[in-house]
Amino acid sequence: MRHSPIPPASPRDAGGGGRTGHGSHTILVVDDDRTNLKLARYVLESEGYRVEEAVDAISTFEVLKRCNPALIVMDIQLPGMDGWELTRRLKASFATRHIPIIAVTAYGVEGDREHAAAAGAAAYVQKPISTMDLPAIIREHLPPSGN
Repeated sequence: MRHSPIPPASPRDAGGGGRTGHGSHTILVVDDDRTNLKLARYVLESEGYRVEEAVDAISTFEVLKRCNPALIVMDIQLPGMDGWELTRRLKASFATRHIPIIAVTAYGVEGDREHAAAAGAAAYVQKPISTMDLPAIIREHLPPSGN
């Protein structure tokens, strides 16, 4: 697994609704693979996070109508609108641009880090993501609590 931090595209705010403690943060996991969603939910809930799931751009926008996640874990290979475009749209929106996005792909190719940075992702990670590393990567990019 390779992890590459990318400078944020814009200043981050609390993103977690002003709650304190990482256990109260909500993480949105966007992935069309049900096994990946189940594993991410298990790992993140065991760390005390609340987890929301989406399988494509449409369901992501639906979740974001009712939830303000502290961070989004975004698979790049999504049906319909891919994760690059979805990330760009979320970063272009006033309502969601403050949310850090971790771009995740199973098909890492030359230039993906640059794509992630250009799209506004906070970091780029290649699958398979270690279940030990995922919580650490998320903690590294969570906005400060209590702001």
